[in-house]
Amino acid sequence: MREIFPQVASRAVFFIAIIFWALPCFAAESTSDVPVDKAMKEQFRQEIIGNQAKATADDEYVIGYRDIVYVEIYGEGSMGVGAGSPASATIDTERGDDFIRGRGTGAEVRMDGRMSLKHIGDVYVVGMTLTQLADYLKKLYSSIYESPSVTTTLVQSNSRQYTMMGQVKEPGLFHLDFPLSVVKAVAKAGGFTEWANSEITIIRQKNTFSQLSDAGADSKEKKLTFDYDDFLKGKDLEKNIMIKSGDIIVVH
Repeated sequence: MREIFPQVASRAVFFIAIIFWALPCFAAESTSDVPVDKAMKEQFRQEIIGNQAKATADDEYVIGYRDIVYVEIYGEGSMGVGAGSPASATIDTERGDDFIRGRGTGAEVRMDGRMSLKHIGDVYVVGMTLTQLADYLKKLYSSIYESPSVTTTLVQSNSRQYTMMGQVKEPGLFHLDFPLSVVKAVAKAGGFTEWANSEITIIRQKNTFSQLSDAGADSKEKKLTFDYDDFLKGKDLEKNIMIKSGDIIVVH
């Protein structure tokens, strides 16, 4: 028993570490609570990376339906109604994902685009960034608390999904938890079947979140093509595009 227990304990610690490593990490405070503004951050960032480096940054995460968001007021704790404990998070065993799919400590954005919070009830949050949500909630909670410091954290991204169809071994609906190219998406779906050819079609649908900074680029549905054989030959490497939420990938 003494020899078995350390092995069991070490395995438990390992799986817990895997679970928390897989969680997405997006959080924001209300801008009025942050003394360092955006211009100052960019100035110092350029000083560090150098003037010759291209100044690029990913767009802020935009909240969508079924996302799990943790809202906290400093000194008051969680504002989520009916928020569970970290132990309530579960792993989706049907598809064998390593990513947590559960409510955890956050409040779920329902299908009506609202989430329920203590003292202020239902608030519509779909289409907001986490920073915008923190600023919005600070205004609402200022009627209850004096100068509340609001933090919003994305616990689980459930709204960003893409679809794999056609000649892949494991077609279906997948969560977009991290930046993913076409080739990686095919690999995640188990790779090609024996009947697949090298052609792939990506159907990019209209952006459903109007507040995204690049919404104009995706305001209409469009069709993109990718040839895997050409990719292996080093041709048209730029066509190995990054998948976006809502994309439908068809492997022929």
